[in-house]
Amino acid sequence: MEQLNSPGRITVINPNSSQAVTQSIDKALDPLRWAGGPVIDCLTLTEGPPGIETQCHVDGVVAPLSDLIRIEDAATDAFVIACFSDPGLHSAREITSSSVFGIAESAYSMALNLGEKFGVIAILPESVTRQQRYVRQMGLSQRYAASLALNTGVSGLESDAAGDQLLAAGRVLIDTHGADVLILGCAGMARFRQGIANELNVPVIDPCQAATIQAVASVRLAVPS
Repeated sequence: MEQLNSPGRITVINPNSSQAVTQSIDKALDPLRWAGGPVIDCLTLTEGPPGIETQCHVDGVVAPLSDLIRIEDAATDAFVIACFSDPGLHSAREITSSSVFGIAESAYSMALNLGEKFGVIAILPESVTRQQRYVRQMGLSQRYAASLALNTGVSGLESDAAGDQLLAAGRVLIDTHGADVLILGCAGMARFRQGIANELNVPVIDPCQAATIQAVASVRLAVPS
């Protein structure tokens, strides 16, 4: 936990084992780093699958993720779980007194401030099912336009061609489903956010940034004046 007058530390955990995804997350969070601000460290859960693409993947990382949180807890003021399925979010909140932010929950809450209806660009049809369930559980169905799947796994996002796919899906969410805010439904999409926002002229939320923004606020507001 933070010490008196320290800037604090935020630990962002990528629950899949892809170092490329972790590096993409880390780069996307650079605008939230400043001298004297909270330290933001991005870690990879090496026990995780290469990509979290099924409910079994989601369920399977809860135990090792919880173990890593316990290890990092003493040196951390806020955690970010950097997977759009928010695996282990409620378990994590039980085992640490630090704030814990899931990137999907954070992205949905941010979207409510930026427009009337949010649409989500997903990786796979199974991801759409999980997103629909989560939105329903959060009571946000009336503010939810739709989710559209790219039909590609996490590894497919490493190709530059994925940017065109995201752009096409974003256009459909806006023109057909009435979305006026877009959410990137995978941590591996971070590098495409600015280009999509510029091209489509709507707010585009990177969920890792959304969660880390809230984590930074929670840490800064806890610092004694």
